[in-house]
Amino acid sequence: MSADTRDRDFLEFLVKSIVANPNDVVIDRTIDEMGVLLTLKINPEDMGYVIGRRGQTAQAIRTLLRVVGAKNNARVNLKIYEPEGSQRPPRRNREERGEADRSEVDIDTSSVDDLKI
Repeated sequence: MSADTRDRDFLEFLVKSIVANPNDVVIDRTIDEMGVLLTLKINPEDMGYVIGRRGQTAQAIRTLLRVVGAKNNARVNLKIYEPEGSQRPPRRNREERGEADRSEVDIDTSSVDDLKI
């Protein structure tokens, strides 16, 4: 594995490990003045596995790619390809999800109250 494709190979291994259709995983790697751009194309049925609840899995993958890139002195960005015409399911409101209104939730901010930002 050469240093030039370490980020691509890492992403491929990671995504193929979590999707149901690993043979459909395609990664395009381009380099420009902004750094390395990895474009991930997957089976539409696997989109939920890669994005995760509230985008947490995608954010974790991006964080790991930044670490791999930093180790190789490169800035690595991830774009998850969404086919044209694809539709996301409609979002449910808070009541349907059983969540409390955030204005009613007390948050303890005492640990950061003295910070000078």
